[in-house]
Amino acid sequence: MLSALILLPLLGATIIGFWPTVIDGKLARSMAFVFAGMTFVWSIFLAIQFDPGKITQQFSEFIPWVDALGLSYNLGIDGLSLPLLVLNGLLTCIAISSSDVSIQRPRLYYSLILLLSTGVIGAFLAQDLLLFFLFYELELIPLYLLIAIWGGAKRGYAATKFLIYTAISGILLLASFLGMVWLSGGSNFALANLNAASLPLATQLLLLVGILVGFGIKIPLVPFHTWLPDAHVEASTPISVLLAGVLLKLGTYGLLRFGMNLLPDAWSYAAPWLATWAVVSVLYGASCAIAQTDMKKMVAYSSVGHMGYVLLAAAAATPLSVLGAVMQMISHGLISALLFLLVGVVYKKAGSRDLEVIRGLLNPERGMPVIGSLMVLGVMASAGIPGMVGFISEFVIFSGSFAVFPVQTLLSMLGTGLTAVYFLILMNRAFFGRLSAQVVNLPRVYWSDRLPSVVLAVLIVIFGIQPAWLSRWTEPTITAMISVDKVVATVSVEKSK
Repeated sequence: MLSALILLPLLGATIIGFWPTVIDGKLARSMAFVFAGMTFVWSIFLAIQFDPGKITQQFSEFIPWVDALGLSYNLGIDGLSLPLLVLNGLLTCIAISSSDVSIQRPRLYYSLILLLSTGVIGAFLAQDLLLFFLFYELELIPLYLLIAIWGGAKRGYAATKFLIYTAISGILLLASFLGMVWLSGGSNFALANLNAASLPLATQLLLLVGILVGFGIKIPLVPFHTWLPDAHVEASTPISVLLAGVLLKLGTYGLLRFGMNLLPDAWSYAAPWLATWAVVSVLYGASCAIAQTDMKKMVAYSSVGHMGYVLLAAAAATPLSVLGAVMQMISHGLISALLFLLVGVVYKKAGSRDLEVIRGLLNPERGMPVIGSLMVLGVMASAGIPGMVGFISEFVIFSGSFAVFPVQTLLSMLGTGLTAVYFLILMNRAFFGRLSAQVVNLPRVYWSDRLPSVVLAVLIVIFGIQPAWLSRWTEPTITAMISVDKVVATVSVEKSK
């Protein structure tokens, strides 16, 4: 059952890429949407069949692959990976549907998107360290090409920078994974057989550094974040949706699955420093966002800050905070995708994202009133206004983290206030006031441009009103992952000796 999630987009990429006759952009998009839609529907079916009460991996598949390396085709799904798989399916469909029908080289473009989805799905399903690494690296080349070929004026620089950073991330992760297995005396890379928690604290800390930096680049966290704004600004809108909504979550997922869960002693020892690191990322990302005049770069820097909340929750390592971390991953995926879609529509119709150029887009007669209204909802959700999914995820994180790290939690809460500041600047400059002379003759915005954003806006409100629909899948798994001896507050100084 799980292999179908991997094979469907892979099959779609193969069929579209090697179709024997010429395919125009409209047909290629339709074919890609069909395969992405089937993948999304299949993930929904698995979610319906999933038993939230079971804390073990479900729908498991195991096939020995390369015995000499200890590599096996080992798949499984639990409450941590299930919501992210569904999110990936949804955002892949939205990215494809929002792609320009007249895009150049459509066969290659849609094949790469589906191949990218294959890598992400495989990484979330992998229950073998080496298998995870293979899928983690698989998404590198498609995303590089999607930025380098269909990006903006500086796409070559942005794509190369992304490639270098992500390659370093992969090297560090592979070194840590190999160290976990070899130093613990393991004979294979299966997560179920790994006993890295028995390693001395000093060894665990060394391995944890590789994991933190490797996944810190992917999330990204300060100071490893500099590739992200460039990649977002130069990437097309659909690719920015996938990058912010899904690809960054590989980093936060990896921290929880392979850092906090596999190296509990080292994680507990380093937790105060991790919480401080989270504060730096939150406040630095928000401060940089305030200084931007490019709408897309402002949204990109907001991701740096909001991903810092996940690190804070993981550092606290309480059941409530880690539950909030998973909810934050989902909420950020929905909200950031919505914001990038809306900024993309503004750029497409107004020809600019510069806050010094565009004004008054909420004008009901000659502006973009529907897009502006959706943007109001999106920035309210990102700023943590009650009734939106962003509020409940951040509230759960702060509630779960405060008892362990009160100072860091309070400082991180300042980030929500700063979020309101920079998005208020965006709304005030771009959407309110008199329509600026540079954008008086705006093209019509069709419902094909609005529909993907409307879908995301509805989900943001629904999950904000009924957050239990998110937490019910994850809570039992998280509770099982977090045992009393892993909670930071119980770790004494003597444990490090």
